Amino acid sequence: MSQAAVLDQLRGRIAALEGGPTRLAVPVLPALAGLVQLRTGGVYGVDSATLGLALAAGASQAGEWVGFAGWDDFGAEAAQQQGIVLGRTVLVPSPGEHWLEVTAALVDVLKVVVLRPPGGVDAKSASIIEARLRARAAVLVVQGEWPRCDARLSAEQVAWEGIGQGRGRLRERRATLVARGGGRMPVRAEVVLDGVPDGVPDGVPDGVVV
Repeated sequence: MSQAAVLDQLRGRIAALEGGPTRLAVPVLPALAGLVQLRTGGVYGVDSATLGLALAAGASQAGEWVGFAGWDDFGAEAAQQQGIVLGRTVLVPSPGEHWLEVTAALVDVLKVVVLRPPGGVDAKSASIIEARLRARAAVLVVQGEWPRCDARLSAEQVAWEGIGQGRGRLRERRATLVARGGGRMPVRAEVVLDGVPDGVPDGVPDGVVV
């Protein structure tokens, strides 16, 4: 049995003894495994749509249902390239002022929900969702501000490959990511994030000048 599996078992036993819900591990993409481990009942912050997709992709590929709320520019092709299985994905593009109720409803039935809040989130609203996450053994990923997060994942440096001599098709994005929170020092790693860059339309033709 691996060291990580032993630690998961010990955490579960401690939670049971304390009378609290067991925080189970939720799969993440191999590229992110050394940076962040999603656990049920947790909230995780990201600073871009790409990282939001990437954090949900591990669970999606493992057979779980995932959802996106407040993503009025959700791109199906970009999501697939990041590893999201669209057949097990729920999208609520514009919940508006009902974002709290919509998020709570998604948390009830999905393993990972990725939320773009419409603005600042107050502590009371955050507590409502966090209690629901613990009760339903789900995970919330937030692109935006949230009062408290288990960890925050952000990109420090980003570089695209495939441009060549100023022309060509963008093939992959290499990024230096940093994870903060969880009572540990910041952790950095260089990863490859596939997909269409933020702000660039899907299907960019060959020969475009970048």
